[in-house]
This record gives sequence, structure tokens and C-alpha cells, in this order.
Amino acid sequence: MKFQILHEAKNRMRIHLAQRKMSYAQADILLYYLQNLESVNYAKVYERTADATICFTGNRQEIITAIQKFSYERCVVPEGIVENFGREMNAHYQEKLVEKVVTRCMGKMFLPVPIRTGIAIIRSVKYIWIGVKTLWKRKIEVPVLDATAIGVSIARGNFETAASIMWLLGIGELLEEWTHKKSVDDLARSMSFNVKKVWVKQEEQQVLVPVSQIQADDLVVVHMGKVIPFDGVVVEGEGMVNQASLTGESMPVRKAEDDIVYAGTVLEEGEITLRVRNAGGSSRFEKIVKMIEESEKLKSSIEGKASHLADKLVPYSLLGTGLTYLFTRNVTKALAILMVDFSCALKLAMPISVLSAIREANAHHITVKGGKFLEAVAQADTIVLDKTGTLTKAQPMVVKVIPFAQYTEDESLRIAACLEEHFPHSMANAVVTAAKKKQLEHEEMHSKVQYVVAHGIASTIKDKRVVIGSYHFIFEDEGCVIPEGKEELFASLPKEYSHLYLVIEGKLVAVICVEDPLREEAADVIQALREAGISNIVMMTGDSKHTAKAIAKRVGVDQYYAEVLPEDKAHFVEEEKKNGNTVIMVGDGINDSPALSAADVGIAISDGAEIAREIADITIQADNLNQLVILKRLSNALMKRIKSNYRNIVGFNAGLIALGVAGVMAPTTTAMLHNSSTLVISLKNMSNLLTDI
Repeated sequence: MKFQILHEAKNRMRIHLAQRKMSYAQADILLYYLQNLESVNYAKVYERTADATICFTGNRQEIITAIQKFSYERCVVPEGIVENFGREMNAHYQEKLVEKVVTRCMGKMFLPVPIRTGIAIIRSVKYIWIGVKTLWKRKIEVPVLDATAIGVSIARGNFETAASIMWLLGIGELLEEWTHKKSVDDLARSMSFNVKKVWVKQEEQQVLVPVSQIQADDLVVVHMGKVIPFDGVVVEGEGMVNQASLTGESMPVRKAEDDIVYAGTVLEEGEITLRVRNAGGSSRFEKIVKMIEESEKLKSSIEGKASHLADKLVPYSLLGTGLTYLFTRNVTKALAILMVDFSCALKLAMPISVLSAIREANAHHITVKGGKFLEAVAQADTIVLDKTGTLTKAQPMVVKVIPFAQYTEDESLRIAACLEEHFPHSMANAVVTAAKKKQLEHEEMHSKVQYVVAHGIASTIKDKRVVIGSYHFIFEDEGCVIPEGKEELFASLPKEYSHLYLVIEGKLVAVICVEDPLREEAADVIQALREAGISNIVMMTGDSKHTAKAIAKRVGVDQYYAEVLPEDKAHFVEEEKKNGNTVIMVGDGINDSPALSAADVGIAISDGAEIAREIADITIQADNLNQLVILKRLSNALMKRIKSNYRNIVGFNAGLIALGVAGVMAPTTTAMLHNSSTLVISLKNMSNLLTDI
């Protein structure tokens, strides 16, 4: 691809591609390509000018070479990405907005008054009819007020006022529709899962293959805790499937042979083999959009209160209009109240502010599944943090393997990796990564793998039972023993590391020592959360008391609990809620799922278990816990903005009503100022809440 560098600064360049015209699809393909370059932090593509802005780290020449190699035809983009980027939708609404403004200005400049009057009368029919239908349903709500204001203006011959009211109402509706649709689409894209590889059943073997190679009728094996990657029919096994991402129903549904399962749902228990119906990826996005639009997840209680308050104020506005006319016999003063109401701004500004906050969170790589969760984060006073993969780094490392039997270090690690690769957890990932670094092949050599939540894994190799997991699982639940003469070696295991115990036929074979380094930012994040309003910060872990105490002391949490089970975490959350606290739970594993569901707000780490991400209300990136602070500050700022909206809307419109009734302002002036203020407040609510990040 030929291009020209238009402007360049440190780690930033703006380029112009050598093509006359760029389509929306081409712009999205280029954006996808740039965003997936390893050294690119940020990219934006401008289809109208065929320009692109790129912020990067590292070698400048590497970026230039990568762009030179780019080709629209050769760039492989996952299905559904380009179709759902939203670029074409944004352009459509921008054109509609410009068209409305230009049409209004040109009409006032060039159309004769009689024609403008006729157009105003014709357009008023729509609003008056909606108001009549609302009254017919025995409701006195905002459409009645709009219809009355427009109808009275038409009846009094104030056609220009009626036209202005309708134009501003139209602009407001367009902005609300645009903001809502863009926010929903952004949210749906961020909720869409991105599975890269799946287990395919080939004869009696399970083979890990890229998703791009999957065809219809392939047999895909889904293990417990995994997202179901395709629509399909269960041909083997059974399990409990969480379908909350599609139906909003949190209770899992049993799926057995011949049952249909859907992409994006999560297998909570069991294991199934499904026959793929459709390998396409766009249907997942469409299902999520439908779910968001049909559910009330986007609605915070404050939005609901604003909408309810707006409708409740309508009868008082009408009553005030009637009383003013009754006592003054002045139609102009009565219209001053009718032309100004609180409801338009209340109904428009609140949803826009919440949806804009969700979009802003998404820009910080924070996925929020609804406005009510931002409200809950703002109110939260207690946060419960899992240790492994949350306070500690998401990529623990195997430090050493200590053999206890005839198996060597490498052989022990190979067996452990063969079992652990089936389940998504940071400790399991550490074992698999260590085997890969040593180039240890661990092809399938075991029978069906059984995962015991928060304990370990059990399977059979050459008719021998093999288990790997925690001390509690191995020695207390399984009753395994230490080989004779190895007691001293066992007692001298390094306590600074977490331990995974590998056992074959009831005897300890090896202990895998895993270092779980603390995140550098953890202590600062804890302090920042406390300053942002969180009064009780709790760490909970299934790890040993010794390890938990050391980590808790370093990060500065208020409380810590060690050697806890999944149900213990959930029970703690429930107890805190019963005590009147609003609780946030942060975790990354299958064992965190019950607590994530129980909390007022469940926050999952993006590279954790799929089931944790699906159940969670909010997802943050794995590389930086500071996103928790950003989320809390964003939520606090949203609540502050909403309270400010109430004050500004009530204060400004009350002032306009007073000036109108006093005769200082004409109804046309108060109507124009009222509608203009609604537009200004709405536009302000579309701006970012956090400007210092």
C-alpha cells in the first residue's frame, strides 16, 4: 500500500493513502489491521480524506513497513467485525443532523411565509395525533404537553413558534436515537466474545484448532466453564448452560443429547460435544443487540426516576397553565408555562448521560453491561478482590518442579500440562506455558478430564488415576500419601511459592512451585479506591494462609481470608449485602463465578475464565488494575453529573416560567430558550466525564 506521511511527531504519525476514494468497509479493514499491530496503541481512520492517525511504541520503521505490506484483499478480518464497526451508521446520522439544520436555515431564508405556515401545520398533525392517542390511553405524559404547546401555537397563529418547537424536538429525538444506537452497538461489540481456538473431536482424539478452520457439521467439544463458540446440536454429553447473555435469565438450563445450544452461552457444569450448525460469527452480535434492546439492563434507577418524574410533572404544568389563565385572563402568560416544561430535558439528558458514560468506559477498555451497574459502583462501599490473577499478575510462572517418585521433572511437568490445558485459570496457564518453553509435547494421552471447582483436576492415564490440585484436594479429599523417605523433602518445600501437587495412583509424584508475583500497581490501586469512597477492601483466596497474609500486608487491604471455597466467597458477599453494604466482587476464575453473581456488581478480568466474563456485569483489561480506579471515578462523576442535571434543568426552566408569567419574556422566547437549553444540556451530557486521564 502506497502512502504519504502528512505529519509526524514522537510516536505519532498521520498518513494519507494513495487512493482517490475510501469506502466505509475499507476504512474498517484498515482500522482493524492497524489496531492489531503489536506496537500500535491507538489508530483512527478517516474515510472521507483517506487519512489515518497512528500512535505507536517502538520502532518507527516497523510501522512504515507494516503499512506498506497492507492490502485490503490480503487482510483477513473475522466475520462480523466490519459489518458491525458502526462507521456507516455514524455517517448516516451525521448526514441527517446536517440535513435538518441546513433545511431549517434554507427554509427560513428562501421559502415564503405561506408555504412555511403550511409545512408547520402539516408537521404538527403528527405531534398532536400522538398527544391525542396518549390521552385516549388515560395518560397525561410528555407527548400531551408537546401536542398542547404545538396545538395552542398553531391556534393562536404563532406558526413560527410551532415550527421551532417541532424542529428542536426533532433534533433532540435524532440525537437521542443516535447516541442510544451507537452506545448499544459499542456495548454489543465489546460483549461479543473472541474465541481463537476450539477443541475438535477427530475420531477418539481432541485436537485444538483455530476457529477459522471450523466448518458446518464439525464436532466441537466444550469443557466446563467455557463459552459455547457456535450454534449447534448436542450429540454427546450433558451439562448446565448459562444463557443469561442471550435471554437475561440467570438460572442455568440443562442441555443433553439432541438439544440446541447457542453461541455465546456458557457451559457452567458438565461437558458436551456439539455438531456445528453455522460457523458464521455475525449472528452473535445481532443476538446481543436484541438482548440489550429488549432488556432493562441499560436502565439505571436514576434514569427510571427521571422518566417517571418527567411524566409526573406534566399534569402540574397543565394545571399551572390553567390557573395562570384563570387568574390573569392573559393567554400569553398562560402559554409561558405551557411552552416551558421540565420533562423534555429530564427524559433526554439522563439516558444520554448514562449511555455516554458506558461508551466512555468502553474507550478505557472497560465493558459495562448496563447503566445500573455504574450507579451501583458509585454507591459501593465494599470491594472483594480475588488474589490469584487479580491482585497478582495474570501470568504466574512455574519456578521449579520437585519430583517425589520415579518420574523426572520434565515428565511430571508434561503430565501436568496435559491435564491443565483443558481449563482456563492463571495457575493452569503457568503450567502449560512452562511445558511449552521446555518444548515438552503433551498430546492427549488421558481419558475424560474431570474439573473439581477450586480444588483440582482428575483423569486416568494408562488405567492409572491421576490428580493435580491444591493441598486440601490432594491430601484431605483424595487421601493421597507422600512416598516413604520423602517426608523431609516435603516439609522443606519453599513457602514463598504456591504449590500444585501431582499424584498418580494415590502417591505424590511431584510438587510444582508457582510464583505468583504481585502487580506493581496493586498497593496504589487499593489506596486510590479508598480515596474514591470504598471504605472496606477485602482480599479472598483459596491459597494458603502464609501466602495470603504476605500479599495482604503488601497491598494494604482491610481484611483478608485464606483457603476459602467458591461458596465461602459468595456467602461473604451475601452477608455484606444483608448488612446494608453495596458490594463489588472482582475475580477471574471459575471459582469466582458464584460471588460475581451474588455481588451488586461483578467485575471480571478480561483474560480469565469465559464463564466469569459472561456472568460479570463489568469486564476490565488484565494488564492494569488502575481501570478499577477509573471505573469508580467515572461512576462517581456520572452521579455528580446527573445531580447537576437535576439542579440545572429545574432551576433554568423555573426561571423561564417565572419570567414568562411576569410578562418579561414572550412565550416564543421562553419556548426557544427552553428547547435550546435542552439541546445544550443533551450535548453536554455526550461529553466525556473524565478529562484528566
